[in-house]
Amino acid sequence: MLSEKQKLDTLMVLGIELNRIHDLDILLERVLTRARQFVHADAGTIYIREDQHLRFAHSQNDTLQRKLPSGEKLIYSTYTLPIDSTSIAGYAAATGKMLSIPDVYTLSTSKQYRFSKKFDQASGYVTRSMLTIPLTSSKKEALGILQIINAQDHEKRIRAFSRSDEKVMLHFAGIASVALERAQMTRAMILRMIRMAEMRDPGETGAHVNRVAEISLEIYEAWARKHNIDQKEIDKTRDALRMGAMLHDVGKVAISDLILKKTTRLSPDEYNIMKQHTIHGARLFSNLQSDYDEAAAVIALNHHEKWNGSGYPGHVDPVSGAPLPGYENHASGKKGEEIPILGRIVAIADVFDALRSQRCYKAPWDEQRSVEAIIQGAGTHFDPELVKIFLDRMPVIRAIQIRYADNNENDPAE
Repeated sequence: MLSEKQKLDTLMVLGIELNRIHDLDILLERVLTRARQFVHADAGTIYIREDQHLRFAHSQNDTLQRKLPSGEKLIYSTYTLPIDSTSIAGYAAATGKMLSIPDVYTLSTSKQYRFSKKFDQASGYVTRSMLTIPLTSSKKEALGILQIINAQDHEKRIRAFSRSDEKVMLHFAGIASVALERAQMTRAMILRMIRMAEMRDPGETGAHVNRVAEISLEIYEAWARKHNIDQKEIDKTRDALRMGAMLHDVGKVAISDLILKKTTRLSPDEYNIMKQHTIHGARLFSNLQSDYDEAAAVIALNHHEKWNGSGYPGHVDPVSGAPLPGYENHASGKKGEEIPILGRIVAIADVFDALRSQRCYKAPWDEQRSVEAIIQGAGTHFDPELVKIFLDRMPVIRAIQIRYADNNENDPAE
């Protein structure tokens, strides 16, 4: 195990690592992973504050994970807790105090807060030691709660959290809070852009783009592991993909309402104008300054390309919209692996979620009909390899659709 000095030295490096992550959800996952590693904890949860409630944002549990087949993920539902003294997390958020509990099942009845056994009863897991740390903003306001569960000794036996653990986790929480506040600001700016697009296209909601982003991540991770992509490259791409996928249709802000909100079939001329949203979107990110800009530009430009070459906009310069040299006389779109992998992935996620969603021109399709449409598009519209991966990930994709339901579209953590 690391000494206290080694842990503090590692925290300095960790601050750099966390501040390189731009997407809020990716950051929450990394914060929880690193916190558990520092104190050798078996499980943990992060909550994000929303007004006077805490929303469950991310969870990890090694014991339950080991029971799943290789490559599978734990599926969990989102929920909220009031910020008050009725729960451990709520109390920590309300008071700003860290709570270290050696055994939640022997918690004194004199305490204001209570431990809920619902999760343990449903999963068969046994929670014992728990360390609950507030994450606070620069203005000393609660951003969320980091909850670490079941510290372990070198023989994997459950132990209470030590004083050293508590001290290190307080330092860790300060570093994580800085990164979290910055990521929340980034997410807020992205959602403002999405709401701007939503004013033009009612289908482009915060819930829709979050679902597209999360489904895209699931497909990408499975594809990357199948192709033996290095974990560092996977982590870097996940961060850029998560944000870039959210902005896949932001170019629609440049399209007329008469076209965006038309409830009948578009004329050929109108459809040609609509297709320009891919170029408009890519143009917004043409001044590449980061991996995020590059991913957003690639996704915006390519998510309507089709595997058989019948998509759009084809081989064009996103700045001018003109065909690239050598493609002046080619009207077809990119074909097969000419389409960047991120574009091919988001194409599946976007079409599936659009089919499952209400639109001004159609009612939502049920899951079976939507999945059949994706299957039918394999080899014509979609990369057949990615379709197979999509089908394999359906249990997780169902959970994503529930977690990011339309009535939760304004949740900052979602």
